[in-house]
Amino acid sequence: MRKVILFNMISLDGLFCGPNGDLEWHRVDDEFNDFAIQQLDSAGGLIFGRVTYGMMAAFWPSEYALQTDPNVARRMNGMPKIVASRTLESAGWNNTRLVKTDISAEIFRLKQQDGGDLFVFGSANLAATLIRDGLIDEYRLMVNPVVLGAGRPLFEGLDRPLEFVLSWTRVFGNGNVLLVYRAGGGR
Repeated sequence: MRKVILFNMISLDGLFCGPNGDLEWHRVDDEFNDFAIQQLDSAGGLIFGRVTYGMMAAFWPSEYALQTDPNVARRMNGMPKIVASRTLESAGWNNTRLVKTDISAEIFRLKQQDGGDLFVFGSANLAATLIRDGLIDEYRLMVNPVVLGAGRPLFEGLDRPLEFVLSWTRVFGNGNVLLVYRAGGGR
């Protein structure tokens, strides 16, 4: 059975983007890129919400991405992808399938299949739906050593407390700290 893994970069104050959706504060370097490649190599597919899909689909197939980060670009462009959107008419990025209705049912179905784990990158609205429906198995939170003070929290709009079990951690040379939690837990 496949797992669904949510990966997001967050600030020390728990925000995944700044006030205008900005992400310039992300600390990305060669060590991070090596980690990203390891994640992509273990993935069976990527899941995006409409907004994150739009950003990724505009960037990774671009000449700039192919020239400046060919290893990640090749993986991102070749990987099977799902975009959840009720408003998109089509999804033109290579190997992308559009799901317009009941994304939770589709993800539940995909989790029952054999294959590599499914990763959700960014996609806060989609993540909130999948969290609410109990479909996220693992949370990989890359904490950047910055306080934004304003922006959008990762765990916005929850209607109940969530508990996690710490699986492992990793400290990066640039000050980022990866925290990996399994869903569930308890006292």
